[in-house]
Amino acid sequence: MPETIIDAINMALSEEMEQDDRVVVFGEDVAETGGVFRATEGLKDRFGSTRVVDTPLSEIAIVGGAVGLAVFGLRPVAEIQFSGFLPPAFDQLVTHASRMRWRTRGEWSAPMVVRTPYGAGIRALEHHSESLEGAYAHVPGLKVVIPSTPYDTKGLLKASIRDPDPVLFMEPKHVYRSIREDVPEDDYEVPIGDAAVRREGEDVTVISWGAMMQQTLEAVSKLHVDAEVIDLRTISPMDRETIVESVKKTGRCVVVHEAPKSGGWGSEIIATINDEVLMYLEAPIERVTGFDIPVPLLSMEDYYIPHPPRIAEAIERVASDGG
Repeated sequence: MPETIIDAINMALSEEMEQDDRVVVFGEDVAETGGVFRATEGLKDRFGSTRVVDTPLSEIAIVGGAVGLAVFGLRPVAEIQFSGFLPPAFDQLVTHASRMRWRTRGEWSAPMVVRTPYGAGIRALEHHSESLEGAYAHVPGLKVVIPSTPYDTKGLLKASIRDPDPVLFMEPKHVYRSIREDVPEDDYEVPIGDAAVRREGEDVTVISWGAMMQQTLEAVSKLHVDAEVIDLRTISPMDRETIVESVKKTGRCVVVHEAPKSGGWGSEIIATINDEVLMYLEAPIERVTGFDIPVPLLSMEDYYIPHPPRIAEAIERVASDGG
């Protein structure tokens, strides 16, 4: 039976906890209720209350506790209910988790995962819909992973749990249950740092990740433009080689992301293209993004989130410019 992203998260956690008794799961409401989105449902019954633990409402304590457990030798997977609640724990990620290997000259590391739903699209309240992946990707020593499909979610989460260093695993909640595909019961990993070419093409490269990947694919499907679509999957480390080779081939590029335009990760992608393949470009690169405002509430989200018509218009402009 095809699985959702939520199903894939639960599968990955169950399998890793079964295979490695160092893996522990904790966060607000993850044990008794299975989390606000039910991603951890059933884990407490299966693995017990010492490995699946409800925590107080303190993000800095949750992430700080994960750092201590990781250094101690466990493999903690901490859940922050919404990514908009993560900034209080930014200090722990920047000051401790990301620096542990460097600080101790490789003697210690912090093999931990912080899971958090991110992005708009579910009519949530303030601080529930942010897309701040660019801020965290700026931190050396911290990997930032963002899947867009159930298959990739399971493989990337397993790879993140097994990684020797801290990983921020950002889950696109807008598509938590709207995408289904077959997810193997077999043990597999999707490598951190490898992008996926979702659609091959010759005319223009379109780059996105997370929930915006579905919007992008929908936009491309309605165009008479031979677009190549790249799903980054990992923001940091970023697969620069796949980006560069694609833009060399197409000579044109559009970047789509939900975060605000100014300082968004699209800027880093464009800088990479300008550094590596500027002379291959046949048209200016365009960005289709959220706006430089807090995510608006309720139905106003529809005007904020890049939607297929806006993405399609940008692709058509870039494809025809200079041609």
